[in-house]
Amino acid sequence: MSPNPQTQPSAEGVSGTSAVESTVVPVVLAVSMGHLLNDLMQSLIPASFPLFEQKFALNFTQIGLITLVFQGTGSILQPLIGYYTDKRPMPYALSAGMFSTGVGLVALAHATSFAMILMAVALVGLGSAIFHPESSRIARLAAGMRPGFAQSLFQVGGNAGTALGPLAAAFVVMSQGQLSIQLFAGVALAGMLLLAAVGRWYTQVGAGRLVARKSRLKSVVPLPPQVVRRGMFLLILLMMSKFIYSVSFSSYYTFYLMEQFKLQAEEAQICLFIFLSAVAAGTIIGGPIGDRIGRRKVILWSIFGILPLTMILPWLPLIPNVIVASVAGLMLASAFPAMVVYAQDLMPQNTGMVAGLLFGLAFGIAAIGAAGLGVLADSLGIVAVYKICAFLPAIGVVAIFLPNPRVTN
Repeated sequence: MSPNPQTQPSAEGVSGTSAVESTVVPVVLAVSMGHLLNDLMQSLIPASFPLFEQKFALNFTQIGLITLVFQGTGSILQPLIGYYTDKRPMPYALSAGMFSTGVGLVALAHATSFAMILMAVALVGLGSAIFHPESSRIARLAAGMRPGFAQSLFQVGGNAGTALGPLAAAFVVMSQGQLSIQLFAGVALAGMLLLAAVGRWYTQVGAGRLVARKSRLKSVVPLPPQVVRRGMFLLILLMMSKFIYSVSFSSYYTFYLMEQFKLQAEEAQICLFIFLSAVAAGTIIGGPIGDRIGRRKVILWSIFGILPLTMILPWLPLIPNVIVASVAGLMLASAFPAMVVYAQDLMPQNTGMVAGLLFGLAFGIAAIGAAGLGVLADSLGIVAVYKICAFLPAIGVVAIFLPNPRVTN
């Protein structure tokens, strides 16, 4: 990576825009690729649940506990790390996060008990907790005047990695067994090298952009505290609806398909890949559209558009089920980049903390949701759980009360 890519605007591309306001696309692409590698590795955990269920005789409650420990670790630590790095940036910590994830995967490959599985996934969760707030902060810093585009590009890397996880599980882990999980520690090594280059860019160029951005933000009148509190409170409600519904797919969709349609595990993993690919497509759409028409409109479109689809989903045969689930996933995913940038617009001086808070909430809500859904699945059955989850997006009606923040970029 060049130390100073695209920091001087061209006459055609960014006429009248300062170097600080230009979009440093190579840096955004690098953190997006780092996000892909990070989320590919962490998505191996839920994608490998059928293997662990068979080998360790786990029930749905225990599967939910694995998700709770894995994502709960990230939930607690991410906002704290984001708050700290807003004050004292640590771009080279990104490589340390990748190292923790790699160690966790090696430990998971050699786990011989349920307790060892929990310790291994906690290390993977720690790696993600370090990665997400700092990389999102750097993506915002490199975004210039296109924060929605940068956030979408950053997040689509993660969604692409998450989508690849079921394929990796289906064709590597499920066929070669638990020990093959350690092969993906090589992905962690590649991520460490890539993110070390991002750290060098920050120390050579990004730190100067940060000083200039903070100087510019000093002239911006903060939004009234009540507007910030109302916006953040409503975002949290929307995220509860979105991520509990989403985790019902990432953690349990394969089991639902195997139960409802009698699919083999590998076939169910391919269906999950189709769903997660649609989620990745939705993520790349949401941010740029939000730059053009406003974040609030994207959030409203996403939340209200999905409800009819989720209501009919549990009653559909296999192929329409996968198609409708994918369309719903695409629409729902388009909201999250808009949510992150919307929250950063509310609190522009604390972009790392805001990103850490939202990613942490996403992890935490998903963790608690997964644990709760696991208990429900054990008592009511996995098919009944999907009928109940169909109503979750109805919580999204609160989106109509979101305030219209002044966009500070």
